Order: sequence, then structure tokens, then C-alpha cells
Amino acid sequence: MNVKKFFDALGLNGTRWQWKIMKWERQLKQLQAGDFSSLELSVHRIILYLNLVLFTLMVIHGLLAGIGFASLFSPPTPLLLAWGGQYWPATLNHGQWWRALTYAYTHGGLIHLGFNMMVLYQVGPLVERELGPGRFLVLYTATALTATLAGLFWYAQAPVVGASGALFGLIGFSIVYFHRVGPPAHQLRNFMLQWALFAFVFGLLVGADNAGHFGGAAGGALIGLLLPPRSLFRPTLNRLWNLLGLCCAAVTLLALGSMLYVVVTG
Repeated sequence: MNVKKFFDALGLNGTRWQWKIMKWERQLKQLQAGDFSSLELSVHRIILYLNLVLFTLMVIHGLLAGIGFASLFSPPTPLLLAWGGQYWPATLNHGQWWRALTYAYTHGGLIHLGFNMMVLYQVGPLVERELGPGRFLVLYTATALTATLAGLFWYAQAPVVGASGALFGLIGFSIVYFHRVGPPAHQLRNFMLQWALFAFVFGLLVGADNAGHFGGAAGGALIGLLLPPRSLFRPTLNRLWNLLGLCCAAVTLLALGSMLYVVVTG
């Protein structure tokens, strides 16, 4: 099939579409070979947009349920739990495993959401640029889990929401990682230390989940400590990291889908 003539006949720029299709074919072959380096993907932005979309849907749900605009600034606990808030009794006793991930995409009001997304917008690009999308998603997902596990041992009966545990995971990893890289990266290490202090103080002021913050930061720091910088980027391990990233993406989407199914079916 002559792609150029086909799109020209539709009144479109056939040459441009021909180049696009050639580019997609090349990327598909690279993906099949386990090479994600050329994939134009920004995981931190996708996570940011997911948080915004889910918060908007939660607020709309609150409005339709008669809660009013309280769901915008201070959503009631039942609404937060309906939209994936972590509550360990429900997770352990009722098989609602998805809460261990969905809580990191649920926020307790516009200020909570705004602060966390500001941190993600500032910190996320630096970490993703260094690690690449696959490794970044593995780190984000793993530290979201270590954050909520810390909450299980600290106060398992308290509902928890927010991306801050995973964000502290990114920061904890970066502090250790950039320190180990050496003097050229120490400025980035110091930048992450400043964000850690800022986020910790903000957490104290608003009564945030500091157990989750600690769990996320500790998980990220441990990953940064156990994985030497060079081992992260060995070509022989690229396919493994990319596979792990795809697994994290699949599990996260399955968790969010399970949450939405429960919301819709009541």
C-alpha cells in the first residue's frame, strides 16, 4: 500500500504521515527488542495527569452524592475510601489489594493535591531524565508500596491517601544516588535535600502521614544504596528493567481499574 498516496487522497499531508508511520514501525521494532530508550514517554507527567483526572472524578462523585463543594477542599473519609484510599482492614480482610497502590493517586483536597503535584512537577523530571521511564516507574511504584507498608506497622487503622510517600521515595533515592555519583551531582543531591526538608515541614503543618513519608524515603534510599549507579544502566539489564516497568504499569492500571469498577458498581 502506498501510504503517501492514500493520505494525499484524503487531503492530508501524505509525506508527513509516511514519515510518522516509518517512525512508529522503527519504535515498535525497538520495543520488541526490549529497547525503550527512544520511546517518547514522560511517566511523571502521566502520573500527574492521572492524579488530576481521578481527583476531578472524585469531586464530581461528591457533588452528585450531595456532598457539595466540601469534596473539593476536604473530602469526607467515605468518599476518599471509595476512591482508593488505603485502609488496611479493608485491604487485608476484604481482599481490596488495589488500595496499596490506588491510595497514592487519591488526595484529601485541592491543597493536598496541589502541593504533591508541585513536588512531582519539580522532582519527577530530574529523576526520570536520569533513570529513564521504565526505571522511574519501578522506583515510584516500589516506594509507594514501602510507604504504605510503613503505615501498616505505624497506625494500620487510619485511612491514608496521597502521593507523598512515593514522592519521598523519589527524593530519598535521589539523595543517595546523586551522592554516590560524585561531586558533579552533589548540587542535585542538595536540591533534593531541600525538597525533603520542605515537604517534611509541610507535612508537620498539615498533619500528614509522616510514617508513609518515612517509609517511602527509606525505601527509595535503600534502593539507591543497594543498586550502584553503574549497575542501573548496564545494557544487559535494560530488558529486565523495561519488563519490570511494564509490570508496574500493568499492576497500577489493574488496581485503578478495580477501584473504578467498585465505584461504578457500588
